[in-house]
Order: sequence, then structure tokens, then C-alpha cells
Amino acid sequence: MYPYKIWGIFYLYGLMIAVGILACFGLLTLCCKKFKIQEKFVDFVYINGVAAIALGFGAAALFQATYNYIENPAEGFKFEGITFIGGLIGGIVAFLGGYAIFRKRYTSRVTDILSIAPCCILIAHAFGRIGCLFAGCCHGPLTDAWYGIVQHQITVNGVYYESAKVVPTQLFEAIFLFALFAICFILLWKKKFRYNLSVYLIAYGIFRFCIEYLRADNRGSFIPGVSPSQFWSILMVVSGVGLIFLMRWLFKKRDEELALAAATVQVKVEKESKPEEKQDDQAEKPAREIVWRESAGAEGAQALSQEEKDKTTEVTPPAEETK
Repeated sequence: MYPYKIWGIFYLYGLMIAVGILACFGLLTLCCKKFKIQEKFVDFVYINGVAAIALGFGAAALFQATYNYIENPAEGFKFEGITFIGGLIGGIVAFLGGYAIFRKRYTSRVTDILSIAPCCILIAHAFGRIGCLFAGCCHGPLTDAWYGIVQHQITVNGVYYESAKVVPTQLFEAIFLFALFAICFILLWKKKFRYNLSVYLIAYGIFRFCIEYLRADNRGSFIPGVSPSQFWSILMVVSGVGLIFLMRWLFKKRDEELALAAATVQVKVEKESKPEEKQDDQAEKPAREIVWRESAGAEGAQALSQEEKDKTTEVTPPAEETK
């Protein structure tokens, strides 16, 4: 749509990617405050998330290069283009790897953000697809329909065009992603729904499998009969269904941990709130009368009760009269 530099500095594609990442972390911050996630764990998620995004982009390029090489080995292994699902897989693996290493340092667990993460991914992906629209990648076939959009410097089914009107599959996908984000966010915010990850994987997997039939850009090859993204879309749907049962077990285990921790804190609070029991076995005796006396080698003062004083104090007899 506009694959040119703005003021000779940046591309709109890059700008949309940046907006998507900022929206992702902004939403993460908002949701973590809402659901009272441990602050130190949130800081870790930021750092680990940035690392996962960087590695995810590398994985996206690696996956696409692999697809291109499988399709045409004669051209060699070249890094040209990226694929979202490859980046998603690489990012998830990188994030879980970092979490596995440092998780013992925090009381919060990845299960606490399992329903937040899909919302963050969706908002970032939606803006990223708008970036694709500006860049002119991920488009559909040529069309004269009213909904077609003119793209510049594109290749449609292997034929290069300086300008051509094509089906805007990027826009369709962006609309779908924003809609799915709205659904997941409302479920999370209003209902505290815990299975957004499965909703995301199943819904996006089905949508992506279908819209691949409208794509007319080169996506390489992986499994005969389906595009690489269709293959991964099938696995996304299957994983989404399987995760429903896995997450049910994980959430049950996490609820038990939180209940035990809450009970422990309650017992501690109750114990600290009780007045200290008196240990002095003479608590019911008359009030102490403090008598201070010094003696050779004494280290300090001694406190004696009135009763002890009566027993230990010497009574001087009256002096006899002098005749």
C-alpha cells in the first residue's frame, strides 16, 4: 500500500510493529495490575518478553528461509522474509525456556498470566498485520472488486507488478485479530476467564487455515498439499483443544498452592495478633517493689518482691537505753 520510507527515515511497516509491541506491553501492565500479579514477576516477564520477541523474529526468518529452501533448493538457503507462526513458535519456546530457568525466584507462576498473554499477542499481531498492508506483503490475488486495494511493488503468484489491485487479506486478518482480541479481553476483564489461550489457538488456527486459500504471495513449501501456515494452523487447533485439559489440571494445582499459602499467612497473622501469655508464675502476687542494692562483684541490680524483701531485709533491734 505504501512500501516507501517516511521522511527517508522509517517504514510504516516498522512503525506498526513498534506500535503493536508497545500496545502489547501496555496491556500487560494494565492486566497485571488488575489481577495483582507479583511486581517482581512482572518485571521478569518484561525482560523475558523482550528477549523472546527478539528470538521470535530470528525464528520467523529461519522458518521462512527453511520453507523457501525446501521449495527451491537451487537458490540456496537465504534469509528473505519472515513468517508469523514461525516467530510465534520461537518466541514461546524462548519465553518458556527463560521461565524454566528463573521461575524459582518468584512466587507468581506462568499460569497466572496464561489468559493475559493471548490478549497481548493478539493486539501486537493485529497492528503487525496493518504493517503488512502498508508493506504490501501477505496479500491476496488480483481483483477488480470494490474491496480491493492497490499495492505497489508486489509479486502475485510469481509475477511482479509495479502496482496492482489485490484482495487485502492483511486487512481481513487485522479485523479478525482486533475482534478476537476484544472477545478475549472482555472475557478476561469481566469474567476472569482462564482459557483464553485455547480460544486464541483454536480460533486463529481455523481462521488462518481458511484465509491461506486467499493468499497469493510466495510462502514457500513444507508439507505437500498445504501451505506451511496451514500445517501449523492444524497443530494450533489440536494444541488448543489439548490445552483445555492441561490447563484445567494446572489451574487446579495452582489454586491449591494459593489456598495453602493463604492459610499459612492467616495462621501466622492470628498467632501474631494474640497477646503474649504471661510466663511469670508470680503474676498473681502483690506488685513488685523494686529494691536496688549493690554488693561486691554484683553485675547489676536485682528486683525483689515485697515478700522477698521482708524475708531478706535485716531488722535492726532498738538500742538499749544508757543508764
